[in-house]
Amino acid sequence: MHRLLISAAHKSSGKTTISIGLCAALSSRGRIVQPFKKGPDYIDPMWLGRAATRPCHNLDFYSMGHQEILNLAGQYAVGADISLIEGNKGLYDGLDLDGSNSNAALAKLTNTPVILVLDARGMTRGIAPLILGYQTFDPDIRIAGVVLNQLGGSRHESKLRSVIEHYTDVPVLGAVHHDRNLAIVERHLGLMPSNENREADLLIEGIRAAIDRQVDLERLFEVSKTEPLAYQPAPVHRPDSLDIVRIGIARDQAFGFYYEGDLEALSNAGAQLVPIDTLHDRELPPLDGLFIGGGFPETHMSALEANVRMRQEIKHAIDNGLPVYAECGGLMYLARTLSWKGRTCEMVGAIPGDIVMHDRPQGRGYVRLQETGDSIWPDTGPADRHREIAAHEFHYSSLENLSGPQRYAYRVTRGRGIDGDHDGIMYRNLVANYTHLRDTAQNHWAARFVQFVQSKRQDYQHSS
Repeated sequence: MHRLLISAAHKSSGKTTISIGLCAALSSRGRIVQPFKKGPDYIDPMWLGRAATRPCHNLDFYSMGHQEILNLAGQYAVGADISLIEGNKGLYDGLDLDGSNSNAALAKLTNTPVILVLDARGMTRGIAPLILGYQTFDPDIRIAGVVLNQLGGSRHESKLRSVIEHYTDVPVLGAVHHDRNLAIVERHLGLMPSNENREADLLIEGIRAAIDRQVDLERLFEVSKTEPLAYQPAPVHRPDSLDIVRIGIARDQAFGFYYEGDLEALSNAGAQLVPIDTLHDRELPPLDGLFIGGGFPETHMSALEANVRMRQEIKHAIDNGLPVYAECGGLMYLARTLSWKGRTCEMVGAIPGDIVMHDRPQGRGYVRLQETGDSIWPDTGPADRHREIAAHEFHYSSLENLSGPQRYAYRVTRGRGIDGDHDGIMYRNLVANYTHLRDTAQNHWAARFVQFVQSKRQDYQHSS
């Protein structure tokens, strides 16, 4: 079995670009690469999956137990030549003092060798104590090699290689020189998603070529050899054809934030996912439900406003009882208006409030929710009113000017949500959160939503 965790000394060291390049370069040499991303993230997995031509899955201590992480990592590695896990932040960074949420903890749990991506700008001899410190801080972590990044030229590379060879036993597996053409455009939520970048494939090819030239891919593959994971494949129940419901899913340049595991869970529960383009489609196809995930509606708000027919179609469907679930960008789209940079555009109007963009995040990081008891598709498992749902949020907008009393599906015990106390605003058969849920063992939301859609199918067909 071959497996690597790509980490760094600190955030913004270039590990995402290196990881994208490794996925593409190894794939181009005939290796089947299974990408993973540590933590809650949509944008990096989109790039990694595109580069590897294989869906990327998230491994997250906050929403998943240890065995669940092992099961997922083992299950999706089947048929692959190598699993490549991109870390988040630095190798030893995490939520807790003991590092239980860190990349290092994930490397230990999965027995995965670590490749350190080091931003070497301005460094020479000082790189040696950095590497030695990372080695000795936790002897249980196997640092299998380093990839030097952002080098100033061949002379700089030669100096660093000599220093590392003299003072450490860590192999230099690659030396990537600074090239501004390899940078992915960033915005307020991080990298521009690949679904919005019209030149994404060209950029990936450029990164691939640079990595192919400057990284010893064969040696990297050799050091990635490790023990297979002990995992338990999850049983999959396939519903019969009578239970299948058509659930639209907004997949376009404005909306693209979906976990691959959630989409699989929806399908496994009985959903036929029907792609919807909110920017260009003029009408909704026949549907039993609708899912609008996160994205960047603010950067496409003029086009969303201009597609009046689609906005009217969605508003009419919601008013008539179509089951709809929306997250973050989806919530923004379903509000009355969206204001950003001095402009205001009309949105769907199903939620009686206005979206205002801000210069700083209004909600960012991990979230914990409790059901209010008013949810239209509640958790019907063992009763525990204190049970909390672990999730995450990241939004620069706020929902303001709400008219009248509102019903909410969740109380927020950690995080911001809609108003600091609540999330999951409800209207008819609509639930809209700022929080991004994830279908894991502690919160099988996908099956509950599909069951709700199934229960409302006849009612909606009669009303529409």
